[in-house]
Amino acid sequence: MLFFTQCFGAVLDLINLRFHHCKAKRVFTAAGQLVCVVNPTRSLKNVSNECTAAQTTSEPKNQLNSREVVYDPQLTSCTCPLFSCKWEGHLEVVVCHLHHSHRISVLHGAEIVFLATDMHLPPPVDWIIMHSCLGHHFLLVLRKQEKYEGHQQFFATMMLIGTPSQADNFTYKLQLNRNQRRLTWEATPRSVLDCVDSVITDGDCLVLNASLAQLFSDNGSLAIGIAISASNTDSHASEM
Repeated sequence: MLFFTQCFGAVLDLINLRFHHCKAKRVFTAAGQLVCVVNPTRSLKNVSNECTAAQTTSEPKNQLNSREVVYDPQLTSCTCPLFSCKWEGHLEVVVCHLHHSHRISVLHGAEIVFLATDMHLPPPVDWIIMHSCLGHHFLLVLRKQEKYEGHQQFFATMMLIGTPSQADNFTYKLQLNRNQRRLTWEATPRSVLDCVDSVITDGDCLVLNASLAQLFSDNGSLAIGIAISASNTDSHASEM
């Protein structure tokens, strides 16, 4: 009887372990490709506000003026699109801030699959990860919001955590693939200094309406293949 109880307990432990494995944020497919399962997060700021709105304070005008005088142009504000975060720091430590302060996961590898869950949730909602490859970090943002009442859209963009000139050295590809249908967006990433909200407002990203997103989703999840490569701009210039 004791042996049976121990065996039954071991089976329960295995079931529990399997459950937590399936709920993990990172899993490997049979082919060895890294899949990042990303849960949605509600934004705590109004996505329609301009980037500068996150930096407004209740300080008197004379204090604001004195602050402008001592402002360090090498500092950048927090690039997390979810919060009106007042943090400022050098671009080199943005990744550390996003990872430790805002719990944004970092995924490594030139090619990954970004699996966004719970696509049915009402907007506004974001799915966010950081992608590390080729010696740099990129911020991937998938956002669901209403363009106008009753018209929901999904916006996906990849931004380099670096300067605009550094961003010009890379190309990123986002690909949706399901039921013999394939949709690909390929572009040069924008710098996080440009602000995610501005990129989405300009439409300089992959844009899906609700019906198209539903066409590529599976059981409420949307899989986006991500590939980042170095641009050939420099090599072309040297040949000329």
